[in-house]
Amino acid sequence: MKIYFYEKLTDAEKENLLKRPSIDSEKIFTIVRPILLDIKQDGLKAALKYAKQFDGLASDNIKVTPQEFEEAERNLDNKIKSALKTAFDNITKFHSKQMPNSFEVETMEGVKCSREYRAIENVGLYVPGGSAVLPSTMLMLGIPAKLAGCKRVVVCSPAKDNKINYPLLYAAKLCGINEFYKIGGSQAIGLMAYGDKDIPKVYKIFGPGNQFVTAAKIIVSIDAEGSTIDMPAGPSEVLVIADEITNPKFIASDLLSQAEHGPDSQVVLVSTSEKLINRTIEEINIQLSDLPRKEIARKALENSFALKVNSIIEAINFSNKYAPEHLILNIEDPDNYKSKVINAGSVFLGEYSPESAGDYASGTNHSLPTYGYAKTYGGVSIESFMKSMTFQKLSKAGLENISATVETLADVEGLAAHKKAIKIRLAK
Repeated sequence: MKIYFYEKLTDAEKENLLKRPSIDSEKIFTIVRPILLDIKQDGLKAALKYAKQFDGLASDNIKVTPQEFEEAERNLDNKIKSALKTAFDNITKFHSKQMPNSFEVETMEGVKCSREYRAIENVGLYVPGGSAVLPSTMLMLGIPAKLAGCKRVVVCSPAKDNKINYPLLYAAKLCGINEFYKIGGSQAIGLMAYGDKDIPKVYKIFGPGNQFVTAAKIIVSIDAEGSTIDMPAGPSEVLVIADEITNPKFIASDLLSQAEHGPDSQVVLVSTSEKLINRTIEEINIQLSDLPRKEIARKALENSFALKVNSIIEAINFSNKYAPEHLILNIEDPDNYKSKVINAGSVFLGEYSPESAGDYASGTNHSLPTYGYAKTYGGVSIESFMKSMTFQKLSKAGLENISATVETLADVEGLAAHKKAIKIRLAK
């Protein structure tokens, strides 16, 4: 990890630190666009072609059968089932509190306006399955979809040897999923967005993925015939703010837990102590040697850095500009600084709140905005699977009360039919 001293940086250098690892977006889009166009035209046939080419799919039968769900539950180790159940319970408890409330207000006498929420009827969930299969992501997406009341929930994830990982299938079963397809990558996004005669398209697509999946989600989201998406997202990231009393072993483990996600991940340490930064880097090298995914983590560390600042407030100000997916406040009295955090996907307070707890089982959602999108997006929630509708009901007296206002504004905008819709009722 490179080390920078904030007070010695120019404004341009400070701005440069906010950038994520470089991705050749145009190259990725050039690869993905033809795949999506092909699937848009030929549906499942085209999606299967690319699944065989990129994922090594060995069969045209991509829908998971009830027997496969049962086999996964029967053969999965009880310890793993227990862990998934605990995570399921915690995530459900937290997300249940997110159910939005409807309301009604009388804006003026005889004019009643209300707002109600409805579940998105038809959604698609993408669960990555490349270098790491993520049953936790299945829970993070499936649980709020279920709680929101979505009528149809489709899951796509790549298969290995034509089989889906048992923990992933068991997590899907816990979420009540019965429509699960063995397909991954941009071809899965295309299939969900455009559909086929046997697999209807979905209205909204959720879930993280690699650069190709992210590009596919963005492309289908701007196509009127495609689907909307949860959020644009890039590679995973964490920013840790630490003071001089922090345990460097804890910090190193948090940085490495994020670095092992992928070579294009980024981890950042911001500290008031140069000594702590150096000790943490030493500890990273020690812990790195024991990791099975150390080569992946090592590449991510090449994209990462440590930053020496003069105060915790300066650290938080930098973090708010960076807008990390995960923010860890491993400092004394972190609760005192909560109100200062403006831009972050999910925040972890204190030395015993590792990011991995939130990734798996604390209850919060781990499907979060990356690449600086935490400035404008929140993580996946029940509301993500719902949309609001407004209603209004006017009595004749209410229409009379509001008529002068509406007629005047209709005149201002030159929309005579709008004015007439009021006058014709009152003349009755």
